[in-house]
Amino acid sequence: MSKTPKFKDKPPLGFIGQGWIGHNLADHFEDRGFSVVRYALDPEFQTNREAIAKCDIVFIAVPTPTTEYGFDHSALDQALTLVGKGKTVVVRSTMLPGTTDSLVTMFPDRFILHVPEFLREATARFDIDNPDRNIVGIPTRFRFDSEWVSKADLVLSIMPESSHRATYKLICTATEAEMIKHAGNEFLCLKTVFMNLMYDLLQTVGGSWDTVAEAMMADPRIGSSHMFPVHQNGHMGSSDNGRGAGGHCFPKDWSAIRMHYEKVLPKDQAGILMLKAIEVKNIRLLQDSGKDTRILNDIYGENPLTVADLVGGQK
Repeated sequence: MSKTPKFKDKPPLGFIGQGWIGHNLADHFEDRGFSVVRYALDPEFQTNREAIAKCDIVFIAVPTPTTEYGFDHSALDQALTLVGKGKTVVVRSTMLPGTTDSLVTMFPDRFILHVPEFLREATARFDIDNPDRNIVGIPTRFRFDSEWVSKADLVLSIMPESSHRATYKLICTATEAEMIKHAGNEFLCLKTVFMNLMYDLLQTVGGSWDTVAEAMMADPRIGSSHMFPVHQNGHMGSSDNGRGAGGHCFPKDWSAIRMHYEKVLPKDQAGILMLKAIEVKNIRLLQDSGKDTRILNDIYGENPLTVADLVGGQK
């Protein structure tokens, strides 16, 4: 079990959202002896609406999906209205860089911090109990404001610490925290797609991918994760031989950051093409292996990106 900081009085904690992140996070703090209030759209939690507003610190873990129209944080906006004025908000939902800065303008009477989560869905509770990193992001214009820094220090002090390894800790701007989360996810997505390309190339000449992967993992610059292109344990209706970067995070986050990149850096055609090409290749890998097709439908509807999108309209 993670270490518990020494408090004379543990602050009451609220949790909005009881999906696989919010549920496990609330369980973790409850097991550590904190007073926990849960709110979600489920009937069993809806009666806690007024109690949430009284919590000093409220963790929010609600969906921030990517659709064919772009990144959608409307559920987060709605959740913020439930938090009492003057209270501290800890947003665990994944957001595009700059989102927290805009939210604090919409809700200036709440202390909104971004604490990205680094969880694997299959091992969420273990990862919550034993985090590699605890990162707290403060809105940019308040980064050196003593009151905001004090709120961030308190949140960082109650976050779980790994019982068997050092936990990296950082207080930074919220935009930096948002970028840390996205850049990490996009790198792992890119790594997965790249390994799929190398795997297919090896199949044309013959050889064991296990041998290649083992030798590559011995290189400390590369690491051991996301090295095996064929997944033997599918999920969410996936096939037993799923390919590509799937799950709830990788496809939606890649699509969100690609659309954001197009919006803020429209002149970088090479960068846009690169991001689109990886996205198209990953879509094809998922589709051809029947992996996470429902997730693709949620993101793209009837119109996922295709190779035609890579060449049409480019100069």
